Amino acid sequence: MSVQGEVEAALKQLGWQGRTILASGRTDSGVHASGQVIAFDLQWNHAAQDLQAALNAHLPADIAARAVAEASPQFHPRYDAVTRRYAYRIFCQPARDPLQERYAWRVWPAAELEPMQAAAQLFLGKHDFSAFGTPLRSGGSTVRTVRAAEWRSEAGGMLFQVSADAFLYHMVRRMVYVLVQVGQGRQEASFVETALARPNPAQALGLAPASGLTLVEVVYP
Repeated sequence: MSVQGEVEAALKQLGWQGRTILASGRTDSGVHASGQVIAFDLQWNHAAQDLQAALNAHLPADIAARAVAEASPQFHPRYDAVTRRYAYRIFCQPARDPLQERYAWRVWPAAELEPMQAAAQLFLGKHDFSAFGTPLRSGGSTVRTVRAAEWRSEAGGMLFQVSADAFLYHMVRRMVYVLVQVGQGRQEASFVETALARPNPAQALGLAPASGLTLVEVVYP
């Protein structure tokens, strides 16, 4: 069962009668989330922290409600969001590491941090990202504004963090794939500029594995 399905099943145990919860966005199968935001209508006559405890009591061990708060009736976790932040982890070594690969992409040959960081800066600003992803709705806009994009070293590997007003389907994973290609010397940084200046949705870009990606934060006004 999906994470959404598990949450809805837990809510039904608490008397929820809705058809579906609202979420800040959709993540691919295998993608992690530490900052997903959802909304639902529920008659609850106790404190918000009591609802959090009750919800966690009915959720499986790999899903947790980190905070619960009352929102206005008009609140929508997707359409009211102003910024979303994702993180992607890689590590470089020739041999498999099943424990690390659950939450990161094993890259070999090794990728260099500095070229990836320089190429990541080319994503900043407002661009047509149709070469890197597809809109959630057919005919939707493919223009997005990236506010931050940077790589940094961390214990055992490297971390890419990217923030934008919104993301296309597969957008971050395709960005990471291209940046790693640059870091390995298999692609020039100018490829990013070309893909943004003359986007070609039919262009077959590679896709970084879902396991390395985490939705970290959703920001509201």
